[in-house]
Amino acid sequence: MSDEAFGDQMVAQMPYLRAFAISLCGSHSLADDLVQDTLVKAWSHADSFQRNTNLRAWLVTILRNTYFSGYRKRSREVQDSDNLLAQQIPVKGGQESALTLSDVQAALDKLAPEHKEILLLIGITELSYDEAAEICGVAIGTVKSRLNRARAKLAEHLGLLNTSDIDTDPTVSDLAARRPSRAV
Repeated sequence: MSDEAFGDQMVAQMPYLRAFAISLCGSHSLADDLVQDTLVKAWSHADSFQRNTNLRAWLVTILRNTYFSGYRKRSREVQDSDNLLAQQIPVKGGQESALTLSDVQAALDKLAPEHKEILLLIGITELSYDEAAEICGVAIGTVKSRLNRARAKLAEHLGLLNTSDIDTDPTVSDLAARRPSRAV
C-alpha cells in the first residue's frame, strides 16, 4: 500500500477517532489534540501496522494508549485546588442540547473506567466485540458483560430506569399469583 493510500485510510477514520476522543476527554479541543497526536504517532510508526488488519482498531489502540499516558502524566501535575482559573473562564449561554450532552458526559464519568471504555469502544467507534476484546486484553464474554453493565449503569445515572414504570406481562403475573407457595 502506498503512503498516499495509507494516509487516505487514516483520514477516513478521523470521525471515529474524534468521537472516541471527545468521549474520553470531554472537550472538543483536547480531543482534537489527542486525534492529532494519534495520527502523528500512527504515521511515524506506519511500518508497524500489519497490512490486511483492522486500521480503525489499530488507531483506536494508539489513541487509547496516548490518552492514558497523558492522563497518568496529568495526574502528577499540580491542580488548581482553589478553582481560581476555572472561575475566570467565560461560560456560554445555557442551551437544552448542551445540558443533555453534559448530563450524558457526567453520567459517563460516573461509570467504572473499564465499563466506560467498553461502552465508548463499541458505541462510539463502532468496533466489534472481538476488536474491543483485543484492545482491552480481555475475553469476548467479559466485553459483553461489561457492556451490559455499562448500559444499565448509564441508564440508571441518567434516570432512565424506573422499575415501577415497567409493566409485567399479565399472564406471568396470573401464573405467579396462582402458584402454590411451598412450605419450608
